Amino acid sequence: MTKKQKTKLSKKGWISSFNLVGRAKINDYTYKFDEKSEKSDWVYNTINLGVDCGNNGTVYCEMMGGYGSERDNVIYVHGRKEDGQDDFENRFEIDWDDRNDESILEDVGDLCFITIGLEKDKNDKTYAKKFLSAYDAINYINEHLEDGTIVNVKGNLQYSKYQGNIQVKKIINSIFLSKVEDVDKFKSTFTQTMLLKKDSVGEPNKEKGSIPIYATVIDYTKFWGDKEVKTFVPFNKIFEYECDLDNKELTKKIIAKLFKVKKNCTEITFEGELIEGGAIITATEDDLTEDIKELIELGIMTKEEALTKCVEGTSREKRMLLRKPLIKMVGDEGEKIAVVQKFEDKCKEEDLILDFMLNDNENDDDEEVDDCSEDVSDDDLSFLDDLD
Repeated sequence: MTKKQKTKLSKKGWISSFNLVGRAKINDYTYKFDEKSEKSDWVYNTINLGVDCGNNGTVYCEMMGGYGSERDNVIYVHGRKEDGQDDFENRFEIDWDDRNDESILEDVGDLCFITIGLEKDKNDKTYAKKFLSAYDAINYINEHLEDGTIVNVKGNLQYSKYQGNIQVKKIINSIFLSKVEDVDKFKSTFTQTMLLKKDSVGEPNKEKGSIPIYATVIDYTKFWGDKEVKTFVPFNKIFEYECDLDNKELTKKIIAKLFKVKKNCTEITFEGELIEGGAIITATEDDLTEDIKELIELGIMTKEEALTKCVEGTSREKRMLLRKPLIKMVGDEGEKIAVVQKFEDKCKEEDLILDFMLNDNENDDDEEVDDCSEDVSDDDLSFLDDLD
């Protein structure tokens, strides 16, 4: 008899967030206003904001929101408890035309809002504006955010699959003016809960000085292939862990401590860094093709324009580096203790295969690398010996 498969996955207690501190980069492609969908009556605004995070490169985050021009629009929200905490059990709708009605918004939980702090009062203190719809928030950001302003951006990581590749979008839920001025204090960090299996550790990459970590994250999707599923699904994502590969004994101990899986799947939450853009590339005239050189000679384009195109045409590196496991304080007040957010035997591998994924190509590995992966145990880390 075939074992009955699950139809739902739980993401309760998971963290999937990012935090960027750096200079806002605004150009002609940052915003789109009142775009009209070709497939429906949907009218929407978008923002694709670059944040120059110093040594970590320019990291892009985004937001989109809109309304149906030929329908009655509502916004789905949840309420708040008497103590002010979000009440996720109390769910209700707000009419689109009432989305800025302060008397109604008083009963809405804080996590329903997009919060923007880009203005200061007469005492030079930043104050926040709250929006239920990204459509309104984007209009406000456009009016008050200038290119080069140092900002602190927070939001959620959103995973999806497109043409066989895993995409990681950074969806904004707050932007504030930052007091950071020193570029060395700019940052691009993330916190992500993930599932590890016994074969989650790949072979070291000597050039990068890191080890690939094959993990599974869970996120919501509307479609799985051509099937409408509207549920949480697993995505196989490759992260990296940087370490001193020359110190093999220490590397073995770190890998065994952080990534060893004793049974089934281990749930662990990591803090890490987002690296985007890669090294700065300096193009020269020697990098230009003969066709491009001829265009320059004919005066069709300048040499500077051609060299700029050379840089733009190169691939932009995107890396998600795991730095350390998240530590959380748990227990009663006055008796709290620090606990690493790592939980053994959280689920079985077959629990990650939902019924609609069976006999479906979408269940193939989402991301692949050339390196082979190895099972990890205290004594089974011999692949590190190959570094000699």
